[in-house]
Amino acid sequence: MLATVPPVGHDRRMADAEVLRGGVGNAGLVVRIGDRVSRPAGPHTDTIHALLRHVRAVGFDGVPEPIGTDARGREWLTFVPGDVPVPPYPAWARSDDALRSVAALLRRFHDATVGFDGGPEASWDLELAGPGGGDVVGHHDVCLENVVFRDGTAHAFVDFDFAAPGSRSWDLACLARMCVPLDAPEFAARSGWVDGDPFRRLGLVADAYGLPPDRSLLIESLRTQTANGGGFVRRRVDAGDAAFTAMWVATGGAERYDRRRDWFEEHRQRFIDSVHTGPTAGAGWDSR
Repeated sequence: MLATVPPVGHDRRMADAEVLRGGVGNAGLVVRIGDRVSRPAGPHTDTIHALLRHVRAVGFDGVPEPIGTDARGREWLTFVPGDVPVPPYPAWARSDDALRSVAALLRRFHDATVGFDGGPEASWDLELAGPGGGDVVGHHDVCLENVVFRDGTAHAFVDFDFAAPGSRSWDLACLARMCVPLDAPEFAARSGWVDGDPFRRLGLVADAYGLPPDRSLLIESLRTQTANGGGFVRRRVDAGDAAFTAMWVATGGAERYDRRRDWFEEHRQRFIDSVHTGPTAGAGWDSR
């Protein structure tokens, strides 16, 4: 059971709140009040807070510290200072060094989740998780807006709404899809990605994470995700969600996802080649 945040001074604190930018589903609803962040709680908040406490207890400090929930249905966490890039992304956030640091941070997070047991009442949102589960807990939504950087290096992840048990390769594919990024060039340019090489950058992700030599599961995860055609966003658009509808229109709608699927298939061999060259530092774990 989560700790309950006392309601004393709630209205005054909310009047002093700073709305934090980034994100779509909770846009405008995540606020900073001093050294704390308040955001809508959900049905899985208890489990997510237990996860955050676990990884912090084993030495991973790249997540906010959970504080509790209040009577108004909001969760409270510590504020993680740093820089969070939003589209159109600045040049430093699009750099190879920034990308490597995000992949390396994800490896540390995954390692810290090994052995986490949320107990019989554990509850997860599985909408973005891959099939079959896995031996770690994945974030499943590592876009640049969910990464806190310091001096251009990834320091922490935020927004764990879609965290759930899963595989390393699937979660790394989620990261690569959004941070390499994997989009046809004409659509990637809409978010400022005008000078990147997605083939080389996918190799950087695999190496920085430390994938073992057989990286076929990363490619297959990417193939499945791109073939999905933006199903997650489509479902929210069909449900009438205004924020996701605006994003859908701004990023190219169905044409973007259909084009990405075809573009990935056209160049799949180049992506395979890109992740099977260079260092292969991974060892000691099952990549499933």
